[in-house]
Amino acid sequence: MKKLFKILGIIAGVVVVILIAGYIYFNAVYPNVDPPRDIKVEITPERIERGKYLANHVAACIDCHSERDLTKYAAPIKPGTEGSGGMVFQGSYGKVVSQNLTPANLGSWTDGELLRAITCGVTKDNRALFPMMPYMNYNNFSQEDVFSIISYIRILKPQEKQNPKTELNFPLNLIVKTMPIQAYKPANEVDASDSITYGKYLVTIASCSDCHTQSNQGKPLPGMEFAGGMEFQLPSGIVRSANITPDEETGIGSWEKDNFLDRFAYFRDEDAQNVPVDMNKDFNTPMPWLMYSRMTEKDLGAIYDFLRTVKPVKNTVESFTPATEIKTSD
Repeated sequence: MKKLFKILGIIAGVVVVILIAGYIYFNAVYPNVDPPRDIKVEITPERIERGKYLANHVAACIDCHSERDLTKYAAPIKPGTEGSGGMVFQGSYGKVVSQNLTPANLGSWTDGELLRAITCGVTKDNRALFPMMPYMNYNNFSQEDVFSIISYIRILKPQEKQNPKTELNFPLNLIVKTMPIQAYKPANEVDASDSITYGKYLVTIASCSDCHTQSNQGKPLPGMEFAGGMEFQLPSGIVRSANITPDEETGIGSWEKDNFLDRFAYFRDEDAQNVPVDMNKDFNTPMPWLMYSRMTEKDLGAIYDFLRTVKPVKNTVESFTPATEIKTSD
């Protein structure tokens, strides 16, 4: 019997050693990305202006990397917190916290390290970012546009703010290390006069599909691209994204371009940016209307033109289920 226990002990020890070695190897190999590029982005007024526009109103980086006023419709950014991070997202995946983008936190990062984080999903200290930060879409940035965003980040007002770290549940904390993209390969500059192609580019870097496509375990449901129905759990209930395919009955197929533009233009009005809501019972939305509303009409028009080309999907979406009507299991 003692001999059996000894053999079992040896086997258990070998298994533990193999697991430890595998863990060490895994962490040494992943994330499997190229080193940061050795670049220095020239900061120009044109790049700052373009970067400001993209970071606030298209890619909407500042939307997540700021503090939000949840007592108002569409949760406007609290003035003075732009880029300071601190937004907390919690779910079955764990807790994701947006980080401080200002020079107070990222001042020691090289431009190559910023580029890699934005487009590949790996930080200066080789930590993999959870793809709630849509680097998979940002990998499609043209070089000039991503350089413009880097230029804008560099001139943000420094804010000495330390945010909690992201904490992912097992095994996602390991899986996330396999997700980053190995390298950024600059996309060709897009001809803005080609409305449909340019609209597709804007829809990609604005990550529209991420919210307007239902997913299963993080993977988009085939055939449901842009058909809405993605659920967002808010204190007041469940909010679902809209169907933005050109289906005549359940999507935006009956919308003229002016209807589409007017929907965004409404949120440029100061009154629309200060609508009070009770976050425990009123309908609210994760859609960053207040930021997207400041896109130019040309860009919004290009997005509309592209959306008219996607496959129509008949999918009726119930936009809101109040918490009081949600059935809970015992």
